Amino acid sequence: MRKKKLAALKGIAAALCAFPLVFALAACGAQPEPKDEASAPPSATGTPAAQEPADEPADEPAAEVELQIFAANSLEKALPEVQALYTEAHPEVTFAETQFKASGDLVEQIGAGAQADLLITASKGSMDTASEQGAIAEGSRIDMFANDLVVVRAKGSDIAFSSLEDVRSDAFSKIAIGDAATVPAGQYANQALNSIGLYSDESGKDGAYDAAIEGKVVLADKVGTAANYVATGDCQIGFVYTSDIYRYDGIEAAFTVPADAHKDIVYPGAALQASEHGDVADDFLVFCMTDPGAQAVWSQYGFEVL
Repeated sequence: MRKKKLAALKGIAAALCAFPLVFALAACGAQPEPKDEASAPPSATGTPAAQEPADEPADEPAAEVELQIFAANSLEKALPEVQALYTEAHPEVTFAETQFKASGDLVEQIGAGAQADLLITASKGSMDTASEQGAIAEGSRIDMFANDLVVVRAKGSDIAFSSLEDVRSDAFSKIAIGDAATVPAGQYANQALNSIGLYSDESGKDGAYDAAIEGKVVLADKVGTAANYVATGDCQIGFVYTSDIYRYDGIEAAFTVPADAHKDIVYPGAALQASEHGDVADDFLVFCMTDPGAQAVWSQYGFEVL
């Protein structure tokens, strides 16, 4: 199965580090076998003929591939850097302009027939929907990163926020939250609000806000818009991911939402069933998870590799 293949590729990537030592030991212990000249076929003059090296076929250049990736907005800064690292290691592979949008919008586009090789979403639920549509290549799905949900304020602001219950405070008249219909960060925020009785649906997607905060909530079409509302002062606070602090200027964390207040924030990745480059897409996913340079990029932007 494809999932076993991905696991095997990860193992191969780790094992490659041991190859130089194996070859060095082999070189020290191996002894060349003496040639038996008498066994060589005679030449026309009666002396053993020299062995002519066999002609070896020239290596064929690797076929050029261009991957199209659909990815969650929060990967907008980190993913292009990892793509550049992959192309450096595999010059035959380049990337079309990556589509960064809310995960729900990306899944909707794929369901409508948009062509891509690989999908990375900011929630398991969005990837589940793509899978239910038959868009995901069997066995290719892996969980890639974890993230945290934070309440942010404008950078340098003296706004204090120490508990989820603080959203009830009259100090906050506008709270930026992603539209849960398409923005996973909004769903996680709503789940957290549900944990204190301020949102009616446990899933965070199909409920309503309590009257205590209903008039305060400003819905954003993507998590970046929520961050911008806070940076510009249109909202005093907003719910975004930890990684968004590294992506957007003008905001800072005021409070990290307790992990048990919402579902685990996990980014799954998968090759798409319609891709003509499934093997390359699989290899890129393994690279994202195992290459030290790629891991450094994810960490730099606030993602935790799983």
